Amino acid sequence: MTRAITPPDMAPPFARYSHAVEVPAGRRLVVCSGQLGIDSQGAVPADVEGQTRLCFENIGRILAAAGMGFSDMVRINAYVTGREHLAGYMKARDEFTGSPPPASTLMIVSGFARPEFVVEVEVIAAAPER
Repeated sequence: MTRAITPPDMAPPFARYSHAVEVPAGRRLVVCSGQLGIDSQGAVPADVEGQTRLCFENIGRILAAAGMGFSDMVRINAYVTGREHLAGYMKARDEFTGSPPPASTLMIVSGFARPEFVVEVEVIAAAPER
């Protein structure tokens, strides 16, 4: 079982994430490449919430292929193309995170390979050995 770490002499996280997550010995790790908000037919929603949901749905497929699920996520790195996308990203992200939430970083970047993308998400997951 992973353990969230929030030292009592620190300010709490700004949103729904953990300052740190401890992964005990004997866990398998899966490191996902950044996923974009694109479906299997190549469609890209126009809004950040739709793209974020697709990012996490794609991550869910990767985790399932590894015998894991969203509850196994220990780290999220996310990138959005503007401050206006922060709230929508966090709203959609929270639909896929449990308690305690994973450690997380959210950065604003200048753009992605295609201009229609406004968010990219990568995760690290840890689960017991099979």
